[in-house]
Amino acid sequence: MDEIRTVATEDWPGIWEIFHHVVKSGDSYPYAPGTTEDEARALWLDIPQATYVGIIDGRVAGTYILKPNQPELGAHVCNAGYMVHPDLRRRGAGRALCAHSLIEARRLGFTAMQYNLVVATNEKAIRLWKDMGFETIGFLPGAFRHATEGLVDALVMYRTLGEGAP
Repeated sequence: MDEIRTVATEDWPGIWEIFHHVVKSGDSYPYAPGTTEDEARALWLDIPQATYVGIIDGRVAGTYILKPNQPELGAHVCNAGYMVHPDLRRRGAGRALCAHSLIEARRLGFTAMQYNLVVATNEKAIRLWKDMGFETIGFLPGAFRHATEGLVDALVMYRTLGEGAP
């Protein structure tokens, strides 16, 4: 990853390309495969507390969001979502985005990070999250309606953001 930074207005076309591709596959995010560009913009730019992009060779290679996982008394735990352009996967972009998000989340005052719906068939992501210090703290039977495999299980994964976070 050449650079990871806060999103700028001109990054949206690159984010939309990634978002649209990832979501239409119906295998890792609960958003509707037919999510419109306006809906995606709200989900990725308006609702989160912070949105970031990762740049490789001058183009948006990946993106992530940070937001409180719960309101008020649970707002010290954040939730994150990551997407990487399909042409740029297996180049360490997901790992770089996650490492950056752990630092940014701590900087923003969060004390922990929780992933609420990690699709059990997404083995590469699960392996990466474990490598990044996340533990599986919950198992949700049949919680995700996979586009090709039907109902599949999902995991809840969690880690604190104390000292030692990347």
